Amino acid sequence: MASVYDEVEIEDMEFDDDSQTYYYPCPCGDRFFITLEELHDGEDIATCPSCSLLIRVVYDDEDLPPLDESGSDGGAVAITA
Repeated sequence: MASVYDEVEIEDMEFDDDSQTYYYPCPCGDRFFITLEELHDGEDIATCPSCSLLIRVVYDDEDLPPLDESGSDGGAVAITA
């Protein structure tokens, strides 16, 4: 298992509602990120796309916002005849 740089409370992270993603500043100048879907799936490691650092996100499942599933089906619309 890879070692983590830090443990961060989810309340200290920034949530982007459009992308359904949590962000946290990385020392390299970029941002760690983890999606709401990943958190709902039990993942707790956020990655930085610019370096090798990882953080563990500390959260309670019941405190997560619900998943916004609109658009997760690729934009398909059910048509009823």
